[in-house]
Amino acid sequence: MRNPVLSLLCARRFLPLFTTQFLGALNDNVFKNALVILIIYQLIDDDAQGQLIVTAAAGIFILPFFLFSALAGQIADKFEKSGLIRKIKLFEIAVMALGGLSLYAGETAMLLAVLFLMGTQSSFFGPLKYSILPIHLDEDELMAGNGLVEAGTFVAILVGTMAGGLLIRQADGVAIIAAGIMAIALAGWLVSFGIPRAPASAPEIRINRNFLSETWKIVSHVRSELSVYRAILGISWFWLLGATFISQFPSLAKNVLGADEEVVTLFLALFAVGTAIGSLLCNWLLKGEVSARYVPLSAILMTVAIVDFYLALGGRVPGPSLLDACTFISLSQNWRLMADLLALAIAGGFYSVPLYAIMQHDSTPERRSRNVAANNILNALFMAVGAGLAGLMLSRNFTVPEVLLAIALVNALVAGYICTLLPHHLLKTLMALPLRLLFRIRVHGLKNLDDAGPAAVIVANHVSYLDGLLLAIFLPGRPLFAIDTFIARKWWMRPVMAAGRTYPIDPTNPLAAKALIREVRRGQRLVIFPEGRVTVTGSLMKIYEGPGMIADKAGVDLVPIRIAGAEQTIFAHRTGGIRRRLFPRIEITILKPRSFRIPDGLSGRARRQITGDQLYDVMSDLIFETCNRDRTLFEAFLDARALHGSGTPILEDIERRPATFGHLLLGALVLGRRLAAASHKGEHIGVLLPSSVGTAVCFLALQMRGRVAAMLNFSAGSQALVSACRTASITKVLTSRKFVEAGKLDDLARAIETSAELIYLEDLWAEIGAFSRLLGLLSRPFARLLHHRAKVRAQDPSVILFTSGSEGTPKGVVLSHANLLANRYQLGARIDFNAADTAFNALPLFHSFGLTSGLILPLLSGVRTFLYPSPLHYRVVPALAYDTNATMLFGTDTFLNGYALHGHAYDFFNVRYVFAGAEKVRDETRRLWADKFGLRIMEGYGTTETAPVIAVSTPMHFRAGTVGRLMPGMSLRLEPLPGLERGARLHVRGPNLMLGYLMPDAPGILNPPPDGEYDTGDIVEVDEDGYIRIIGRVRRFARIAGEMVSLGAVEELAARAWPAHAHGGIALPNEGHGEQVVLATDNPDADRQTLREEARRSGISELIVPHKVVIVAAIPLLGSGKTDYTRLDEMVAAAPNATTAPAEDL
Repeated sequence: MRNPVLSLLCARRFLPLFTTQFLGALNDNVFKNALVILIIYQLIDDDAQGQLIVTAAAGIFILPFFLFSALAGQIADKFEKSGLIRKIKLFEIAVMALGGLSLYAGETAMLLAVLFLMGTQSSFFGPLKYSILPIHLDEDELMAGNGLVEAGTFVAILVGTMAGGLLIRQADGVAIIAAGIMAIALAGWLVSFGIPRAPASAPEIRINRNFLSETWKIVSHVRSELSVYRAILGISWFWLLGATFISQFPSLAKNVLGADEEVVTLFLALFAVGTAIGSLLCNWLLKGEVSARYVPLSAILMTVAIVDFYLALGGRVPGPSLLDACTFISLSQNWRLMADLLALAIAGGFYSVPLYAIMQHDSTPERRSRNVAANNILNALFMAVGAGLAGLMLSRNFTVPEVLLAIALVNALVAGYICTLLPHHLLKTLMALPLRLLFRIRVHGLKNLDDAGPAAVIVANHVSYLDGLLLAIFLPGRPLFAIDTFIARKWWMRPVMAAGRTYPIDPTNPLAAKALIREVRRGQRLVIFPEGRVTVTGSLMKIYEGPGMIADKAGVDLVPIRIAGAEQTIFAHRTGGIRRRLFPRIEITILKPRSFRIPDGLSGRARRQITGDQLYDVMSDLIFETCNRDRTLFEAFLDARALHGSGTPILEDIERRPATFGHLLLGALVLGRRLAAASHKGEHIGVLLPSSVGTAVCFLALQMRGRVAAMLNFSAGSQALVSACRTASITKVLTSRKFVEAGKLDDLARAIETSAELIYLEDLWAEIGAFSRLLGLLSRPFARLLHHRAKVRAQDPSVILFTSGSEGTPKGVVLSHANLLANRYQLGARIDFNAADTAFNALPLFHSFGLTSGLILPLLSGVRTFLYPSPLHYRVVPALAYDTNATMLFGTDTFLNGYALHGHAYDFFNVRYVFAGAEKVRDETRRLWADKFGLRIMEGYGTTETAPVIAVSTPMHFRAGTVGRLMPGMSLRLEPLPGLERGARLHVRGPNLMLGYLMPDAPGILNPPPDGEYDTGDIVEVDEDGYIRIIGRVRRFARIAGEMVSLGAVEELAARAWPAHAHGGIALPNEGHGEQVVLATDNPDADRQTLREEARRSGISELIVPHKVVIVAAIPLLGSGKTDYTRLDEMVAAAPNATTAPAEDL
């Protein structure tokens, strides 16, 4: 995220103005403080007379603000502003020339006259300076701009004070000061040429030269703009207090503290630095929000600081000799004074910057300069009154400490009045400070709330009982909270009701929504939690359509807000397996406003339904978009370890030795060190291992060291594996002797060794001794630092997977860290899994579904996972799911059908979700799981190229026969194809889309997807609610009698006829007649007549009936469970009964 302060300081639209203002303030203070020191310590011997002249000098400087501000405001509104600034700076050069002469002359009256001219120049510059800021700055930059101007002004005061006060006492001080002020004035004039043009805001106005009538007019007008007028009064009081306080520093130092002019400079420096700090801190805390939130508390703190300063002066008697600054600082009795002064100045910065921003922000452009002029007039009036009252008190023998105490008492009354005007701001500030301190709360995207306008419906996720209080305090203004009347009576709702405004409603009352619609139409920002309750899962729960209906009927935008971190507090429900922390970091992220797209003509239930669906999409998009994808997989793993605890068991395999986060990290550190020595950053390292904890350790070790894990399909055959190694430029392959022997993969290993080096894990672990393990233990706290040394970025390749090869030679699919994390968060935004779940994954990790959904997703989410090496063990898998109390199961249709046929009805008693992918789920499999286990199969759809999930069914969005709805953050395009009666070709985009392909004919060369879009090659239908139905693959169609016939539909027809058997449809050339469909089946009794009859019963076109039925011993499968159509083509072609039929049979 850009830093607004730094970006403004580097911007031409701000830097020249800032520099011009800085140089002007510097010049003023060099001259003024040289004059004050000259009068107090050289020109006037009588202390009382000297103090009176200094006080009078302050009044003389501000007198032009009273006399000329009205004229200056008119001129600034009527003419182009940057040109006026250059003319004013030219006038400053002439004034400084006269000032140099007056210093040489040493005439007090002449010096005071120059001071008057300096005030005149500043009175004309002020309206230009403050009215030009809103022209060149965006609204969210206004606070930063004013903060910088204030900080720069007080730093200029500091530098000018030090330069003027110290240089004037030198032997040739007058010459140095005279030359310096001329040089500064000339520099300011030259820099002013860089200020961009600022057009006249009211060129039509006529200049009124009568300063009395015009002064009365602009002050009277500004009173009609209440927020601007109050801001001006607040600013004016600050200048009265500050100017009066600062004017007493010389006398205070000399006559009360017995200190010399160096201590005066020290006091001014503390005041300047403190105000600069407060100005910048205020902008940082408000994050660009134009708000008076900190003004009441700042006013109170200013009173406390002044009173304590007075108390610290008690009993002080000047010593026989004046103390210099070093001696003064070394005395501990003075530290309290300096701390009070610094605290006063910091509070002053917090107080004044928001008021300046409000004055500019709330003023209409055509009157902004005149409003600034009114501000200057009232500032001058207040400062003159302050100077007069201070002079009067001193002439009546009041001491300087008593003058300061009087200021504190009056400021207490002012602070009290401010608190009565802004009681909620004070309350919000008092609550915000401890919350910020304890929970390190950060708020992002406040500008998005401004973009929504004054009226909006704010929707937020609900993760804890702190949520309402957080939004009431940290959202700008006073939003209206819709809450249940029952909840409103709870004691813990009182802070929310005090900090914000609440609207208790009875959810059973049908008129409640209409009342809220009326409030929004009146310009209110309404806050509603669409879940209607605090989540008990840590994820999104049921979404009520009410907030969407209110936004729709009121005609306003929805503003989604994500609260993250509060679910870890003690104020959240103790469910979901989330580890509680006393004070976790909390982040509040405000997204851009959203508007609903509801078709015309809908009403009643249909309108509520589509509104509810769109609101759910808004909330799930909110969860996804606010997740941190700009990190690597290993960084995400370290974050998961920190969140869930190093000692939390997270992975288990058939060895039945649970591995904790700490065990995985230690293994990755130790093994990663060995792998790093044998490879280079970015190298593609093959991984030929089963689903196990050891494989996960290898995977993490490669990720940590910036190597790319190429997951090899050991079920694909030696030829395919050698081709994969060549395609991905793999020269090293990690494997295990135990695995090779158990899997009888010796021939495979020998084939790989012809093109790549086999590295056996047993050999690596044998080389790792006690010292290496100790080094790994010691380096665990520095794991993130070690990973950063690898200089891995989120967009760098992380994994290479290979396409299934079901229809041709496998290609390498390169996925980045960001791709994989995106898909993990996309799933997390739609499915309410949490650390209380236990996942069972028997899918191979070389398969995208098995790797992302079965390992990366649960591992990084704190979900304990059991890894089983083979999905084909149809009796063992159900028994282990029962034994491990699995709540989530991953599989394909083939495997799930096998588990259902062989498992016990109670094996999946604890399972909440069954996710299926990689192939279409048959109706028979669905019925079997529903009847035997009482479970719905959540069918998903994806491709290796999309890491892999594109769509998935969920409990809240389930429609049988579809694969659910598109993942958050993705978009689709449907391409019509000729000859298709149903569906269109699917193209997708999204953050989970691969970096590109590695092709067999161009090894090692990355081929990105054209235009960032991926052609899935699948034919789909998308209904009006966004549910996707897979018709088939483009390559899985045959052209029969001019029509496109889906081979998937042929397989579905066979499954209807013979549900207990496996089938595969293929298309073979039919000379002179396009193509013919052949059905391969393992049913020895299969025949075409049965298929014809089933087609008639089901109302299916007879074009779907295959021309030929071929009996095979078994349908060949890939390791992922998909049908191996390449092998099936070979089997059918070699079958003796696979002859071409006569044309008349077609």
